[in-house]
Amino acid sequence: MSQDEYDLANPRWHLATRLRDVILRRWSADVRAIGVHGSMAHGDDSDSSDLNLQVVTYKPNAGPHATLRRVDGILVDLSVGSADDSMRRATELTPRWPLEADRYLTTRDLYDPRGWFGGQRDAHLARLAETRPAEFSGLARRNWCVASAAHARAVRLAEWYEIDAALVLLAEARLHAAMVAGLLSRTYFRNRADAVKRTGLAGADATELAAVLHTQAEELTARGRPVDGPLGALFE
Repeated sequence: MSQDEYDLANPRWHLATRLRDVILRRWSADVRAIGVHGSMAHGDDSDSSDLNLQVVTYKPNAGPHATLRRVDGILVDLSVGSADDSMRRATELTPRWPLEADRYLTTRDLYDPRGWFGGQRDAHLARLAETRPAEFSGLARRNWCVASAAHARAVRLAEWYEIDAALVLLAEARLHAAMVAGLLSRTYFRNRADAVKRTGLAGADATELAAVLHTQAEELTARGRPVDGPLGALFE
């Protein structure tokens, strides 16, 4: 089966092209590009996959409204942003970079007559190339603090037999510890599940996670971003 035949037989691609056509028909003067990211862009979507559709407009507050809802049984996550704002986000590094980079680097276009998505990818790669390790370490430290706090609360809740709440916080701690690992190694992930799986944290219990956080704290200290220090260090 060719790629075109596969797309025609795929209900998510069929819905994506229908949405593209509706958007271009109603907002043709506003829309610069339309693409999909996530599993559909990677070509490994399944019946349980969402449709992550990105609409790039020429001006802010133009085009359709962003929304999240089911259409014909398929969850559609429609994001809308101006070209300038979307490009700015693609060239910013945040603590969530390990979970955000994939959409900048892997997008399949549905409508992109001027190659906007290729430009977004090049801009993001250029930003990564000029980023010094200290910047990644600083972002990693922020995730480490979130992970450490969530871990501590999870342990306390478990001691009080608040097991369900403890599990929620333990999952949060695993995710942020995974993002620490991603930032320190400049590795991005497909999604949250991929992050904890690829870093070996998916099944980590509280004790194992404590050991991981301790090792990460040592590495951050060695990189000049200690996780603890005197009051004066807070403003450095």
